Amino acid sequence: MKKRIIVSGVLLLLFSGLFAQELKVSGPDGKLEVDLSLDQGRLYYRIHLEGQEMLAKSPLGLKGENVDLFSNMRLVDSNTKNIDEHYEEPKIKRRQVHYKANELQCTLENDLKQKLIVIFRVSNNDIAFRYGIPQTGEPANLTVREEITGFKFPEITTTFLTPQASPMIGWKKTKPSYEESYVPDEAMGTASKYGLGYTFPALFHIGSRGWILLSETGVNASYCGAKLSEGTKQGLYKIAFPEIGENNGIGAANPTLALPGYTPWRTLTVGSSLKPIVETTIPFDVVEAQYTATKPYNFGRATWSWLEWQDESINFNDQKKFIDLSASMGYEFVLVDNWWDERIGKVKIEELANYGREKGVGLCLWYNSNGYWNDAPQTPKNKMNSSAARKKEMAWMQSIGIKGIKVDFFGGDKQETLKLYEEILADANAYGLAVIFHGCTLPRGWERMYPNFVGSEAVLASENLIFTQHANDMEAFNATLHPFIRNAVAAMDFGPVLLNKRHNRGNNGGTTRKTTETFQLATAILFQTPVQNFGLTPNNLLDMPNHIIDFMKQVPTTWDETVFVDGYPGKYVVLARRKNQQWYIAAINAEAKTKEIEINLPMLSGKPIQLISDTKERESVQKMINLKKEKTIRLTLQPNAGALLFGE
Repeated sequence: MKKRIIVSGVLLLLFSGLFAQELKVSGPDGKLEVDLSLDQGRLYYRIHLEGQEMLAKSPLGLKGENVDLFSNMRLVDSNTKNIDEHYEEPKIKRRQVHYKANELQCTLENDLKQKLIVIFRVSNNDIAFRYGIPQTGEPANLTVREEITGFKFPEITTTFLTPQASPMIGWKKTKPSYEESYVPDEAMGTASKYGLGYTFPALFHIGSRGWILLSETGVNASYCGAKLSEGTKQGLYKIAFPEIGENNGIGAANPTLALPGYTPWRTLTVGSSLKPIVETTIPFDVVEAQYTATKPYNFGRATWSWLEWQDESINFNDQKKFIDLSASMGYEFVLVDNWWDERIGKVKIEELANYGREKGVGLCLWYNSNGYWNDAPQTPKNKMNSSAARKKEMAWMQSIGIKGIKVDFFGGDKQETLKLYEEILADANAYGLAVIFHGCTLPRGWERMYPNFVGSEAVLASENLIFTQHANDMEAFNATLHPFIRNAVAAMDFGPVLLNKRHNRGNNGGTTRKTTETFQLATAILFQTPVQNFGLTPNNLLDMPNHIIDFMKQVPTTWDETVFVDGYPGKYVVLARRKNQQWYIAAINAEAKTKEIEINLPMLSGKPIQLISDTKERESVQKMINLKKEKTIRLTLQPNAGALLFGE
């Protein structure tokens, strides 16, 4: 006997007997569908898009201390509801979001009456799911020993993944810090560099069927940050927990939930093209603010002496030069990096803060997160790792008008470490400070969860352009990956727009930039974070053409809308962003040959628009153009170069 029910995009097929129980939930337009099946007491799911299989039969469930919520399960209840929410978040790629989804919640239990709640939310191109674990007697907590959660991709799939680094390796034992390279279009089952799986987010190309971007969101101090296991050649990847050795072995690798409790949301953005991947807002759709902002936080542009001028610039006079640079550009901030407590001192920092205030420029200060989990020597140290020291330091910053902090060198995803992130954010909010993290984990929904969170590095960022020539040789390739993967799920504090041709203080030595000035301008649009720490230096005001400096004076850092136009990860990308009524379209080419592309820009009116592009001699030029009636334009992109269009 079989009962069929269709409720708000959810099809329930409840089979009697021991063989199977099936449930289906689809997005509002019916094209994206999740099929759940209980087979021999174990729960699985599949994903189809317009009838094509995007994810094959994949396991669900978890195991804890004396708790098996994977085997011998049976369905005891299910219910559905519609999600229809509007929210505003100025720090993400789209300020106003309308989230519509269908939710299926089912409750299963094992022979011991221990229960597992499985929640799926499906919108037109996004899936989010998580587990709820009720309390049934004692204990009132659950240490999760293993998540069975898996993702079984079809055999035609290739991957765009970055490896999880071994704990306590790298410079001064600061890894893992999400600063590894991506490998494009790699075969499934290829061993990762360190043999420890892969960090989120992860992009999968399902051949001609489309794409899946896999990540997680809603991670806070109640759980750990997860990763993907090594994949099999058959396409199965599973949720894996941090390594025991992370953060110098401090804290447990397995998370412990207070009961009743919920795991983080695991998210899959599914599209027949890359458009839903780039434009997704699912990391923010399913989370909520953890506390209320103590003040309105302001975002914008900053200069940053350390990037090109390095440690030697952390002195009073050089910091005044960069305050002057920010003021001349109309920027809101200047970032004072490591060693400021020793090389400038708190008394002179207060003087700098007053000087900046007179110029309309706010100061942000760098801190080492470290108490005892790495060997990084940079100071200030032991100011962010304990509550008493942190609050005392933040009270001082508030008293002199510091606007924000950049906290560096975390090195792990354990629950203990996630607790530190959350404590720094919450305390900083109490003192009106915005927060950027570096040497850190991927932010997982934090822009909406924490009102004073700005962004995180968690990428091979611009500092590597100063450190190695290889990073410069690979700059264009890496830049064309980020809009599709890392920056698709969270704000990315990369530190873009380095206009020096040589990466040192004198613009006459060190590594050599291989990309054009137009390419560098384009990264100000392509890389999204609400406070951009740009790589400009005072000499750029004199050695760059006027149109380059003029563009950098007016470029925004927060956006009302983001639209994917064209591209392929690792090859080229064209992206459009809107601020108020002004559109900015950025294009870059990472391939070794000149690329001719015709793009459709329906968002631009019939008014003339500005085009910044590169000549064959790789010189940046600006001119006024008119689009065709079809609102199309043919762009010529030189290798390692770019183009910009902007207008209403």
